[in-house]
Amino acid sequence: MSEDALSVLLVEDDPGDVMLVRDAFAERGVVDSLAVVSDGVQALEFVRGEGDYAGARRPDLVLLDLNLPRKNGWEVLAEIKGDAGLATVPVVVLTTSQAEEDILRSYELRANAYVSKPVELDRFVAAVHTIDDFFIDLAKLPPPP
Repeated sequence: MSEDALSVLLVEDDPGDVMLVRDAFAERGVVDSLAVVSDGVQALEFVRGEGDYAGARRPDLVLLDLNLPRKNGWEVLAEIKGDAGLATVPVVVLTTSQAEEDILRSYELRANAYVSKPVELDRFVAAVHTIDDFFIDLAKLPPPP
């Protein structure tokens, strides 16, 4: 991965969804910049560069499922956005829930976007491409610390 390539962290415990996101990113040529962890504790260690992830590059973008083992997505989101050193990292909630209370709670915790995972394969891939188009190709992200 080149020094200026974007680093994306996918926090997802469903292997099928991981494969779909990985494939969608691969179609766009950014697969090398995608790291994956499967629970909330690992996510926080990764973004902080701690434990097994000591020395890992801080991600430029986090794709976060809400339903995670060990620490749920809201806990992860609250800790990222509550940490002055991490608060500027964009976090996109990417989850199956379409419940208004989940959407509201995510934005109250300062999620940068909330995307419900479509059930249909082609729509799921299109949703990931849209995230890619916006956050990787269009949006100006904060510089790394």
